Amino acid sequence: MPNLNSVITGTGSYIPNVVVKNSDFVNHTFFEKDNTAIDSPGEVVVKKFMDITGIAERRWVDQSLTCSDIAATASKEAIKNAGIDPETIDQIIVAHNFGDVIKDTIQTDTLPCLAARVKRSLGIKNPACIAYDILFGCPGWVQGIIQADSYIKSGLAKRCLVIGAETLSRVVDVYDRDTMIFSDGAGAAIIEAREEEEKRGVISSAAVTHAIEEAYYLYLGKSNAPESDPRVRYIKMHGRKIYEYSISHVPQAIKAALDKTDIPVEEVKKILIHQANEKMDEAIIKRFYRLYKTQMEVSEVMPMNIYELGNSSVATVPTLYDMVMKEKFDNHRIHPGDVIIFASVGAGMHINAVVYKQ
Repeated sequence: MPNLNSVITGTGSYIPNVVVKNSDFVNHTFFEKDNTAIDSPGEVVVKKFMDITGIAERRWVDQSLTCSDIAATASKEAIKNAGIDPETIDQIIVAHNFGDVIKDTIQTDTLPCLAARVKRSLGIKNPACIAYDILFGCPGWVQGIIQADSYIKSGLAKRCLVIGAETLSRVVDVYDRDTMIFSDGAGAAIIEAREEEEKRGVISSAAVTHAIEEAYYLYLGKSNAPESDPRVRYIKMHGRKIYEYSISHVPQAIKAALDKTDIPVEEVKKILIHQANEKMDEAIIKRFYRLYKTQMEVSEVMPMNIYELGNSSVATVPTLYDMVMKEKFDNHRIHPGDVIIFASVGAGMHINAVVYKQ
């Protein structure tokens, strides 16, 4: 009997035009969480940041755009790439964290949900196309793929549009060094049911949530600036705790997904991991291979775009996948039949992974 496969048939992304370089932060005034000033020279702060994260620049949307706007743009590209009629989409799943935030405001807007806004922007009239959001931290897009696969395998959907979009530049505290980490962007994918002799597409998945001590490693808090209004809150994180948590738990989650298959680790061609921190991601991949008592040159399996694009949360994995598929990397290609892994970690704390055969 043929297999019912969940196959990604089209991808798209939106990379903002506004480039913000590390040098743009040299003259910024930064404070610690206890409101004390960071008295190191700006050049020193920026260099240390680059050494730790691997981020040299990031992209921010211009004033006229919102998160749902760029989600729709990425979606249009994915629909065109898949060559489908948008009226045949059964589900639109939008992963984000803060909804639409208008420039120079700090209030998030999720009424209506972003998926409904995207559906409207796409001009889809079919009422059977349901549109809903996922709030799952940075792993939201990967979780959207897991959810779409579940609907497809159960026979409740044949074609889904899964989007990851974020405009973190609207919710950062300009007095916090972590401002330099966050960026904006959107990535989208069409995933469809295919009855085929070969088993491919989404092969397996795994996900975990640690929400006792770890729940508030990422949170909303007041500005680091002295005498700031405590009622106005911005994205905050405990960076060291996130790093330690991630390198301890993400390799295990990726292994759990791969171990559900009969695929040996040596056959994994690429691991597309959330672009959070270059050193952290490298450590995760090394530890993953160590679990199989093997070694792999990280640069061969792990494409990175964090150097130029920064951390755009839910948008990093679909954006990275779109770039690799459209051959925007000199040294990374994905070919038919290749086994790849999507993996992410973020606020919650959530971790997930998907084993996918191209």
